[in-house]
Amino acid sequence: MDYATYLAGLPRVLAGAGAIFRDAEGRILLVEPNYRDTWILPGGTVESDRGESPRQAARRETAEEIGLDVELGPLLAVDWVRGEGRPPLVSYLFDGGVLDAGRLAAIRLQEEELLSWRLVHWDEAQTLVNRAMALRIGAALKALADGRGPAELEDGVPPKVAGGMSG
Repeated sequence: MDYATYLAGLPRVLAGAGAIFRDAEGRILLVEPNYRDTWILPGGTVESDRGESPRQAARRETAEEIGLDVELGPLLAVDWVRGEGRPPLVSYLFDGGVLDAGRLAAIRLQEEELLSWRLVHWDEAQTLVNRAMALRIGAALKALADGRGPAELEDGVPPKVAGGMSG
């Protein structure tokens, strides 16, 4: 078997990347997409066929979706999300930092995909996003608050590791 045939036969894994932005009050920036029923963080698909890294994808998607080109902070979470009717997804979540009033006023939505945006406290955010996103955001916020990271997740939950330690 030649190498191209070997590569073509390998399993497929999708990759996505996003960013958590906050304001001075600690509220989280969520966007409302027109293609699903729940709110999400700014982000999207990693275009690996173009040589894009997850960090580059999160920055590009943020610029496209909310009009802010922001240098992202540390990686806060990596989540292996099993696929239901699709290949598995590796989701990377970066710290977008704290946005000041000027940056918030500069937000311009990508009208083709997004209906609105809002800043919400974590307790409200959990009611707006789906369960998988809530678990991922919660783990990322914990990593940020603890000054450590990134959180390693499988379907939003820290995996059990040898020696009985987790997350």
